[in-house]
Amino acid sequence: MAAGGVWVFRNDGVTELEQEGSRRGKEGAGRLGTLGWERYYEDRAVVQLHRRDGSADLISLPRDFSRLRSTHMYDVVVKNRHHFKVVDV
Repeated sequence: MAAGGVWVFRNDGVTELEQEGSRRGKEGAGRLGTLGWERYYEDRAVVQLHRRDGSADLISLPRDFSRLRSTHMYDVVVKNRHHFKVVDV
């Protein structure tokens, strides 16, 4: 998951994203760790994270960064509202 940087969602629904492989996914999971998220359990296809504070929130992300979609990013942003800024350009 790419926690840092800028994602551009165009009107045709395509996101502009620089592919950097699984290293970016590991960085993103680490960054979510600093926001209070921790691994839920190991799975080959997805990375699941839950809040340390005991809330019912769960984030599921594809282990393969190339499969990350806007719905995954939306889930992360909504569950971490105070750490992201969404603007319409």
